[in-house]
Amino acid sequence: MLKGKHVIEPSNLSVKEIDEICSLAEQILVDPAAFMDVCRGKILATLFFEPSTRTRLSFEAAIMRLGGTFLGFADALSSSTAKGESLADTIRTVAAYSDIIAMRSPKEGAAMLASKYSSKPIINAGDGGHQHPTQTLTDLLTIRSIKGGFSNLTIGLCGDLKFGRTVHSLIKAMSRYSNVKFVLISPTELQIPSYLESQILKPLGIAYTSVEQLDDVIGDLDILYMTRVQKERFFNEQDYIRLKDSYILDAEKMKGARKNLIVMHPLPRVNEISPEVDSDPRAVYFKQVEFGMYARMALIAKLTGAI
Repeated sequence: MLKGKHVIEPSNLSVKEIDEICSLAEQILVDPAAFMDVCRGKILATLFFEPSTRTRLSFEAAIMRLGGTFLGFADALSSSTAKGESLADTIRTVAAYSDIIAMRSPKEGAAMLASKYSSKPIINAGDGGHQHPTQTLTDLLTIRSIKGGFSNLTIGLCGDLKFGRTVHSLIKAMSRYSNVKFVLISPTELQIPSYLESQILKPLGIAYTSVEQLDDVIGDLDILYMTRVQKERFFNEQDYIRLKDSYILDAEKMKGARKNLIVMHPLPRVNEISPEVDSDPRAVYFKQVEFGMYARMALIAKLTGAI
């Protein structure tokens, strides 16, 4: 039973629960009109202490398409935290006005802390470089809808693997499925955090390799998951400038890829995918955006007990 549950990281959802959410999202996608009133009277609070376009708008679109409404803020300066109010007090207050809360913060662990003070379900909409479970649900729905399942896939993760919370969440989620292999493509400075190797990949016996050149491995991949080098995670601007153009996917590189490859990206992109790739049928990142709304619709419906 998902009603009332907090979703702070992908591991909060069992494989069975993920399958339920994906199945519901696919039903909504096929017949959205059948679900347009299931959350009537429900209020979603969107607390975004960090800038966002897709995640915030997709949550707001999701609750509206389910017949509910939303309240919240898109800037920490618009909230009483700017006056020094504690996160605990903000959450207690907002929980009194809403049925479910989606929260993004630049601070790792903020969503977990919020869940300790909330009487309503908390959905982590991204906490620093840590976790982003609804992007993971989006990614899983995209993979399942296009590839037909999660097993027997070679997944290339390319770019900023150190600070990329979407990468960390996806590794955790996909490691539950059989015969999945990861190809980790990044400069040395942006390799995945060591805890992912020591706590996830190695203990579970997941096959993975680390390389620096995308060209060397693109032909081996079923999925290429591109990420941007995130300026906001760097303390030293010179390091960002040196690394920001490490990987740029263009039409020439795509020539070496399989015909059934899919290219994913959590967006926003900067220049890591050339616009010329957008017209390639293997580029699914804008389809991914749409899947994100349906994944969040399904999650909201389940956590509020509407379905």
